[in-house]
Amino acid sequence: MKAMILAAGEGRRMRPLTDHIPKPLLTVDGRPLLEYHILNLKAAGFDELVINASHLGDQIAEFCGDGSHWDVSIRISREDRPLETAGGIVKALHWLSSAPFLVVNGDIYTDYPFKRLRNYLLPKAGAHLVLVDKPPDHLSGDFLLDRNCARIRQPESQFDNIDDPLTFSGVALYHPAFFAGLPEGRRPLKPLFDRAVENSALTGEHFQGLWADVGTPERLQALNHQLVTE
Repeated sequence: MKAMILAAGEGRRMRPLTDHIPKPLLTVDGRPLLEYHILNLKAAGFDELVINASHLGDQIAEFCGDGSHWDVSIRISREDRPLETAGGIVKALHWLSSAPFLVVNGDIYTDYPFKRLRNYLLPKAGAHLVLVDKPPDHLSGDFLLDRNCARIRQPESQFDNIDDPLTFSGVALYHPAFFAGLPEGRRPLKPLFDRAVENSALTGEHFQGLWADVGTPERLQALNHQLVTE
């Protein structure tokens, strides 16, 4: 199974740190975020990786090389300008084969066990999202998770067997047909998720382990402090 790491964002909220360094190359506990993902994916059996790059993309490409440093194969999907999440995936789809593939945001830090998704039976045109507890800055959450069937619902849904809204972690498994018919170009994932919810094609799981959205200098500092003191 192949995996993609999304690393093309501009990291505007992380400025001035990202004026000269792409966000996925910022360090957590002395190691670039991007390298954590490469190592964790390798350990889980994902040895064919695609990484997109745009903002300061030469640094991403130079850091990754062909992946042989980590005993994996890496292809760099170049974007003249960031194409957002779905747009980046669509552009790289020809490298991700006809089988389900894993995608992880390059600007998160997590100990999620990626191996868990290697044997997940994903229906054609479906997607499976890893959801986490709502962070303090996003109390409304993104989705509801139906505990009985692992189906994802919209936040306004009313079901007795659904807990409080959860937040998308940036880790997901996709069937290539999830993106069928979409032309290349700038495109977010949220409308595709909404469509999948309507078609009952979106499942999820609630992950309660270590997860952090490293979106601002303050969050990066807090995460480094947390890891040092644990």
